[in-house]
Amino acid sequence: MRSICLTLPTNRPCAATITALGEEAAYAAEHFDVEVHLLVLDSCAAPVHAEHAVALRQLTPRPDVVVHHLDEARQRDFLQRVIERSGVAKPELMLDLMLPADVSYGACTNRAFLIASALGCTSVHRRDSDSSYQALDGEPVYPIHHELLSLGKRAVDALPDVTRTRLDPADVYKPVAMVGASFVGELSVDIGEIRELDPEIYYEVVGLWAEAGTPAEERRELVDDSFVGAGTDPFTHDESTLGTPDIWRVDMCNIGLDHEVYERVPLPPATSTIGSDYFLLHLVRDATLPGVVHNRHIVNYYTPERRTGPGFTAYQLRFTKFLLSMLYLYPVYTAMERARGALLDEQHRIRVDEIARHVGHSVGADRTENIRRLDVLDRCYRQLGAKYAEFADHIVPLRERLLDEAQADMEDFALLIEAWGPLVAASRSERPARGVDDA
Repeated sequence: MRSICLTLPTNRPCAATITALGEEAAYAAEHFDVEVHLLVLDSCAAPVHAEHAVALRQLTPRPDVVVHHLDEARQRDFLQRVIERSGVAKPELMLDLMLPADVSYGACTNRAFLIASALGCTSVHRRDSDSSYQALDGEPVYPIHHELLSLGKRAVDALPDVTRTRLDPADVYKPVAMVGASFVGELSVDIGEIRELDPEIYYEVVGLWAEAGTPAEERRELVDDSFVGAGTDPFTHDESTLGTPDIWRVDMCNIGLDHEVYERVPLPPATSTIGSDYFLLHLVRDATLPGVVHNRHIVNYYTPERRTGPGFTAYQLRFTKFLLSMLYLYPVYTAMERARGALLDEQHRIRVDEIARHVGHSVGADRTENIRRLDVLDRCYRQLGAKYAEFADHIVPLRERLLDEAQADMEDFALLIEAWGPLVAASRSERPARGVDDA
């Protein structure tokens, strides 16, 4: 029996999602020969944390589903022990990169990766707190079904369990490294209101995440394809495709990754930056590792705090930092696309030194394009007026800091890649707490 990690990082109330996640864990254990470690990484304040604990205690107990409910204190304790055992340089910085004070989509997932390694898991399956499952004939449609059918198998052995294949013959004996789907419902990034207010400004703003020099037509196509997921059509039957994964059809709320991917390369630990957790999708595709893309899409919805006041400001700042991060990520993506199969060794494992080299080279990128991005964003938000103009005022004094942070985030990523191997090795000698957290 293999062990897997089904994880939910959260910093908001989501007791109903936790209950549904527990039911997905039970489904996995019942239908597959697996022990499921149900891992909730809980950054919520005490009252919400207690609600989550109640939801976990009310799950039907199963010997093959092990619950781990860790608040930030217990996460920090585990990380401190791993960092100390690893002997990596700058231990205080490493702890900050793994458990920063600000929101980090990459860091919370990196913590799940290290804890999964400590638990001896062969895969990590991530869900998000602002999502739910589709249903067919009254029964939930769980993505983990497809993830466990194929993940970690040689591609040739996964063929019987998929609908179709677009597999390159050169890749048939490589392991399936990723299985994922997308979402239905609202845009994954909360910018739909901009599109409603002014579609042309929407195209200009969203187009800022295109690489510098992208032709206008390609930029428009990128915008049309951005953040929309799988649309709104409900699930009716299973479809799955094995081959080079179409990463535009996969989202991090609905993904399973093999340990040979996440134990070799972490995610960028950038803070307050949406999209910082998508790096490994590019890596799997560009390294020519097979993946399965299916249609058990998650239902995405928005939480109210994103729309007004401090929540609006915080979310728009994360979107701004996402746009600025592209200056440093695009050169890495381009280098990985060119390298392709050369990113793997003879055992089909990722060459970490190659990834580190590409990330290191991108750090010194000229900031001119990011200055332009901030200028365009300022102009567009002022045209939208109201709270968008207020946000434009908010970031004027932050411009230099934001430019510095975008570069520093990539420098931190390079450092974390270098330290990742020792951290993963050290995690295997430490055990995180299990059970429901009473804190």
